[in-house]
Amino acid sequence: MPLGRTYAVSLVGLNGYIVEVESDIGQTLPAFVLLGLPDASLSEAKERIRAAARNAGLPLTRRKITVNLVPASLPKRGSGFDLAIVMSALAAAGDVSNCGRTVFLSELGLDGRLRPIRGVLPAVMAAVEAGFTRVVVASGNAAEAALVPSAEVKSYGSLAEVALAFGADPACLELPSPQIFESAASVQRNVAHVPKDMSDVAGQSEARFAVEVAAAGAHNLMMVGPPGAGKTMLAERIPGILPDLTDKQAMEVTAIHSLGNAESCRELQRRPPFESPHHTASAASIIGGGSGIPRPGAASRAHRGVLFLDEAPEYQRRILDALREPLESGELVLHRAAGTATYPARFQLVLAANPCPCGLATGKGLDCSCTAQQRRRYFDRMSAPLLDRVDLQLAVHRVGLQDFAGTASGDSSAAVAARVAEARAAQRERLCTWDLTTNAEVPARLLHNELRLTRKATESVDKKMEQAAITKRGYDRVLRVAWTIADLAGKTAPTGDDVTAALLFRTREDAA
Repeated sequence: MPLGRTYAVSLVGLNGYIVEVESDIGQTLPAFVLLGLPDASLSEAKERIRAAARNAGLPLTRRKITVNLVPASLPKRGSGFDLAIVMSALAAAGDVSNCGRTVFLSELGLDGRLRPIRGVLPAVMAAVEAGFTRVVVASGNAAEAALVPSAEVKSYGSLAEVALAFGADPACLELPSPQIFESAASVQRNVAHVPKDMSDVAGQSEARFAVEVAAAGAHNLMMVGPPGAGKTMLAERIPGILPDLTDKQAMEVTAIHSLGNAESCRELQRRPPFESPHHTASAASIIGGGSGIPRPGAASRAHRGVLFLDEAPEYQRRILDALREPLESGELVLHRAAGTATYPARFQLVLAANPCPCGLATGKGLDCSCTAQQRRRYFDRMSAPLLDRVDLQLAVHRVGLQDFAGTASGDSSAAVAARVAEARAAQRERLCTWDLTTNAEVPARLLHNELRLTRKATESVDKKMEQAAITKRGYDRVLRVAWTIADLAGKTAPTGDDVTAALLFRTREDAA
């Protein structure tokens, strides 16, 4: 009998690899052998496939079926290979015609229905990049797969429908009756959502400006202040003043969320994500990991958005230090015994912390019960190399009664977002030559060459550098923030006042 051949996609992190599924029918005793480094969930596919094929009216042959997943050295995991395997076996038996260069991505139910799977968007993206434009998915994944440009997506509800489309005898097929229930992916939940607006924050003019600067230039931010000062409120309103994602960015973000979302993505995620893991979260949940191929954590899910760590000194120090590499490179490379996965992680880090464990070390600190050693140990969990990567560090003070007087409040999120959008547009126009979009991405060589400021403008930060009060990394980050302050003011280049203002935001002692 001829060899049956179909194609699937194996995801390793966010990268997809085309897998050739070969099936051979031997002349020996009945058996089903699956080769090519399948994991436990994929090894179980043999029984699912036999039951699904039988209930679809195309029972598999009782002879020995050998299925090989090529390349054999690449680990395969998940149930998304079910459809490709059964179509390959049916092609080898002559029950369906040659499937050509079609990629099959779906799980099978015992009744022959096609079930949605996770990670369809990055899988289809990988298939198209490899030159495989024809893709077959479950009906529940149709909208998500169709988000990929140039993909020819066909969706079906059952194995019988797929077999019929590929030349199976209609007289043999048993088409399932229509479903009388909706899947979780298709249920639309009407949940009242009240947007969080910047006008809700009373007072805190300095902190509000720092948040605006952070949003305009995609800078990292840390706020230190007593409980109830408004640190969390400010952080939660940052996504509301960020501009929408571009098509490319939206595709990246949606692909990451597709890996961990059991429900199908029906449209691109246009708004920047906001991730706020609890301080008791594990390293795997924040950085990424898990059994088998590492899965994305909160840092990757916050790609092109905000990663907010409230009560930052309460996190494990090793978790905080693990964020240093993605803050520089914009990606996370996770090495595990089962393989290596790379995920994008270009996020804005926003930290919030109390001044001490009890939170009362403000002003004269007369009500604080913490010892000097306790305060030092509290902040020692945030290492100097981590804080050196935080562009804006400021003290947030208590809100006074005068901040609540009258009905006047600060600018709304819409007004702030408009200024942020104008600043972002100025940055894109200035940096388009180097394929950059925000000031936070500007490398040091540009800051000291093409974008070099006058000696008079950098006088204040030069003095700090000579006194060894800031590092070379801190010097460059002050300049990036100064460019953002200038963009918000509509200037063509930062002045000495802009550089001084950026320097004051560098350390919370100076900003207080």
